[in-house]
Amino acid sequence: MDETKKSRILIFGKNGQVGWELCRTLSTLGEIRAVDIDECDLTDKASIINTLDAYKPSVIANAAAYTAVDRAETERGLAFKLNADAPGIMADWAAKHDALMTHYSTDYVFDGTKKEPWTEDDKPNPLNVYGESKLAGDLNIQSSGCKHLIFRTSWVYGARGKNFYLTMRKMLREKDEIRVVNDQYGAPTWCRTIAEATAQALAQVQSPLCSADMRKISGVYNLTNSGVTTWYGFANAIKDMLKVHEHISTTILPITSEQYRSVALRPYLSALSHHKLYETFMLRLLDWDISLKQVL
Repeated sequence: MDETKKSRILIFGKNGQVGWELCRTLSTLGEIRAVDIDECDLTDKASIINTLDAYKPSVIANAAAYTAVDRAETERGLAFKLNADAPGIMADWAAKHDALMTHYSTDYVFDGTKKEPWTEDDKPNPLNVYGESKLAGDLNIQSSGCKHLIFRTSWVYGARGKNFYLTMRKMLREKDEIRVVNDQYGAPTWCRTIAEATAQALAQVQSPLCSADMRKISGVYNLTNSGVTTWYGFANAIKDMLKVHEHISTTILPITSEQYRSVALRPYLSALSHHKLYETFMLRLLDWDISLKQVL
């Protein structure tokens, strides 16, 4: 029997965008158990440990997170509990039980001042509480000593949950005019892209044919759809694709970040380099606009 089939995989955040997709993509790699807030309180250390002890996973996939970027500015404590403390508790358990942990980070750990895509070796400098909390989670996992794959992604969207794509789709059907930021650059990333790339990476590291030392493979990997656009460009792409099937006449106006006046600062350039992901796992991800067509 293939060794990968013997994996016991515990997914945190099963009802989120990425978590829901992981339940599907990781099912080929082993026995799945998925939990959400009603089954495990991620603000409570005992609840996390009890969940881990009950299932004894060989792989932990943490797709749970606090993602309300603006609200985090006034809910710093909760953001850090969910994004920093909870992953650290999972990682400590993983180190103690020789389990592999996968986790999802964010482009918002960077300040956006670089003129080219960010690499995994670039120094983080988050501009907002959300980015600070996510970076703290990354560091907690790394310092635990557990085997880990931290996938740093950006502008995540999908056909379920709350995200920019669904917001734009609704507004394009209801409003005559919308204003969208046109000076922040990044890569819209389909949640299914993230889940499928995660499955492919895990399949490789768990394969009996893999002779690489997992401790050496452990680390941060940028994982986004390819290409770069702005939120304005993303909105227009959504509009263009919707117009193929329905009448959309909404005008989209470009504005600056200053005009938008969000509570939390965002990086101007958060595009991520994929070189390390390709060199390690031979994974090349689709351009963001091709993935968007698949969603629609």
